Amino acid sequence: MIDGTLPIDSVLPELVAALRAEGRCVLQAPPGAGKTSRVPLAMLEAAVCTGKILMLEPRRLAARAAAERLAEGLGERPGGRVGYRMRGESVAGSAIEVVTEGILTRMLQSDPELAGIGAVIFDEFHERSLNADLGLALAWEVRQALRPDLLVVVMSATLDAGPVAAMLDAAPVVTSDGRAYPVAVHHLDVAVPKRQRMSEACAEAVAHAVSQTTGGVLVFLPGEREIRDTQAALSGRVPDDCVIRPLYGAMPFKDQRAAIAPARQGRKIVLATSIAETSLTIEDVRVVVDAGFARRARFDPGSGMSRLVTERVSRAEATQRAGRAGRVAEGVCYRLWTKGEDGALPAFAPAEIEAADLTGLALELAQWGADDLAFLTPPPEGALAEARGLLVSLGALDAGFAITAHGRALAAMPLHPRLAHMLAVAGQPAARLAAVLAARDPLRGAPVDLALRLRAVAGRYDGPGQVNPAVVAQVRDEARRLSKGLPEGPRLSLGQMAALAYPDRVALRRAGDDPRYLLSGGKGAAVDAGDALAGQRMLVVTDTDGHPREARVRQAVPLSESELRDIFAQDIGWETLCEWSRRAGRVLARAQERFGALVLQDQPWKDADPQSVALAMCAGIRQLGLRLTGKAALFRARVELVRDGGDSLPDMTDAALIDGLEHWLAPHLAGVVSAEDWKRFDPLPALRAMLNWDQLQRLDTAAPAHFTTPLGRKIAIDYSGEAPEITLRLQEMFGQLRHPMIGGTLRAKPRR
Repeated sequence: MIDGTLPIDSVLPELVAALRAEGRCVLQAPPGAGKTSRVPLAMLEAAVCTGKILMLEPRRLAARAAAERLAEGLGERPGGRVGYRMRGESVAGSAIEVVTEGILTRMLQSDPELAGIGAVIFDEFHERSLNADLGLALAWEVRQALRPDLLVVVMSATLDAGPVAAMLDAAPVVTSDGRAYPVAVHHLDVAVPKRQRMSEACAEAVAHAVSQTTGGVLVFLPGEREIRDTQAALSGRVPDDCVIRPLYGAMPFKDQRAAIAPARQGRKIVLATSIAETSLTIEDVRVVVDAGFARRARFDPGSGMSRLVTERVSRAEATQRAGRAGRVAEGVCYRLWTKGEDGALPAFAPAEIEAADLTGLALELAQWGADDLAFLTPPPEGALAEARGLLVSLGALDAGFAITAHGRALAAMPLHPRLAHMLAVAGQPAARLAAVLAARDPLRGAPVDLALRLRAVAGRYDGPGQVNPAVVAQVRDEARRLSKGLPEGPRLSLGQMAALAYPDRVALRRAGDDPRYLLSGGKGAAVDAGDALAGQRMLVVTDTDGHPREARVRQAVPLSESELRDIFAQDIGWETLCEWSRRAGRVLARAQERFGALVLQDQPWKDADPQSVALAMCAGIRQLGLRLTGKAALFRARVELVRDGGDSLPDMTDAALIDGLEHWLAPHLAGVVSAEDWKRFDPLPALRAMLNWDQLQRLDTAAPAHFTTPLGRKIAIDYSGEAPEITLRLQEMFGQLRHPMIGGTLRAKPRR
């Protein structure tokens, strides 16, 4: 603050005027401007709307902290005019409610008119979470179709405001000045060696920063593991009066509050994830140390769901982070990369919708009943189609991609649709498994057996690897929440429950000594030969390393064939197939019992459909080659000669014949099932059948097969050379008054 004001205060009248005139607005305000704590109060004071003001925050801690600051601005505590709501916790507010982003989607799906809501504020929209993008698209459609009085405000620190304003029908853009205090930014002279651990490099930088500066230190690291490692690496490197406080999303709220509260004595060092980039004011911070990495939600083909991946920060994020040092005084930012590396950073972080698992989004769109919403970044068509295919297999969508009653039940659960389906079918016993699959792995360096994770959560694991207590506590809490209100459910094995969530990950061991598996979805996977599950015939794979060709299994659970049949009887069926085998050199006709790509039983297909065999043989002929010889070759040459003369006979070039095998050749392939059969096959009748009676008459007239000599003998005409030829004794042409001609090209070749 400067004299009790914030930079945002000077533009609040402009913001209020824009909302009164247009009902929508994009607010661009750099870090520290005060948009989160001032804008809702200014809208409330100006009475720009008659209903409640809803403000979205990307994280639980940010939502609660924002509600507390807003309530403090009114001289209250949360629960009066200001409240907050998130999954599992809510405090009512009569005028302003701060919610996490997914809450808005649930509100809109249950009440599209948003009764009682007068304005929706999308705070920190530059983070471009999937929930925020969906919420804005839904809210904008509601405003256009049902609630023209609904005010929409998009606030961002670093987002390019132009595209957002354009999406909101040329919404007014209001821009605020930046932070009040300058920040000196220091880069490394030399890049951090790749062999050096991030925690070591960060600890060195923090120790240097502490020795050169005063005030609290905020250190940005990608995740909990790096925070713990850096905390350990700082031991003995900083003065004893320094208090080290971790800050990440999975921490208990009381520990998060301790991290953002002012230090009672000594100097505070906060080791934080990107949770500290926006919306939070961490008291007494004067110094930022930025490791230069962030964890983002990305679709992980290994788990089939969104997972967090570590990536380089964008320039916009780096600016955000540096700005935290200048919130309340002049500050310093130390970046763990060189000035030259700045140019390699992307300008902005990618929107989550571009790379995330879209299964949840596809289900929300189906429940909404429209998929043509105005997204700032449209969802990729391929990823959306794949998500819909999964939802159809789960029974959440029908064949026309309309939501089913089961799909509506899944949409109401706060879980990925895979896990929601498992809970809906298996009931209460699956709650702990769902919590394990939704969280990070509670075991580090353990075998792949999923049952070991459940034993760790139950406190009964003493095997190899290391238990992560924080993840275990998180899983237990989540399991308790998920189990509330669930029916007891049928008695299913752990493998059956996992298969309900991953019907595309049922794995059947391939033939051979190596533990390699084919997944029911068609992909390949492998288990380490030394793992206890390597000998299992059938598994359900719940996590892999995501390799596109043959992934390495990281988590799996055994499943018997009888267990598979018990829960997927309706999806297991017999299929017949005919296919050309290059190795056997013949058509193979098989009858197979299948579950997806898995062949449970395989036997010869007796009395195979002749048409299917012929079509498979056509595939073999494409490999073997057409090989037209003898009379068939001469017939084709005649046709091509006449075609060259302008007649519209069928195209019999190699390319045309190969392309049309199924049409002209397949009906004549009865009994032809192998390469040897093809060698003996005469294709002439099939070629002749390509011409109707009139075409054959024109062919015989324009390019006859024979020449009749004056003595009445028929001589075959050779069309294989540069020009048609006949071979005969010269004496046989006595009495021929005109030179024999075909299109002006036939010549007689005397026999010596």
